[in-house]
Amino acid sequence: MSNTLPEVGKRAPAFTLPAHPEGKIMLSKLKGKNVVLYFYPRDNTPGCTTEACDFRDHLASVESDETVVLGVSTDSLTSHKKFAEKFDLPFPLLSDEDHKICEKYGVWVEKNMYGKKSMGVQRATFLIDKTGKIAAIWPKVRVKGHVAEVAEKLAELE
Repeated sequence: MSNTLPEVGKRAPAFTLPAHPEGKIMLSKLKGKNVVLYFYPRDNTPGCTTEACDFRDHLASVESDETVVLGVSTDSLTSHKKFAEKFDLPFPLLSDEDHKICEKYGVWVEKNMYGKKSMGVQRATFLIDKTGKIAAIWPKVRVKGHVAEVAEKLAELE
């Protein structure tokens, strides 16, 4: 298991994941679009809910005909469906239950919570350009103001 993030300018690791509500999403099918791929620890937790709602509330500044937003966690599709419905999330949530894609992106890490160590998802966002290369990485996202930073970077790509 590597903790290495892919590098800016390199091809983004390929994936096909089950998604709510789409069924399945393949990165290769999104070529020609920018992809905002954000990894978050858990559905319905305070930071993750704030982040998802920020993307929802500012979607017009990040999503367009040329850009899609995708959220990824290790939660099940059932959990994603409830989360998306509860907060009216208009973008797909991908389920990486075996954390293989989180590992490929270097965000499956050891966490230390109150002295208890466990493995989990480190909040991170990857901006993948229209050619499938990583254009920007936010490795340890601070939720407040994050969506605005992503929107700024996207504006540079357009």
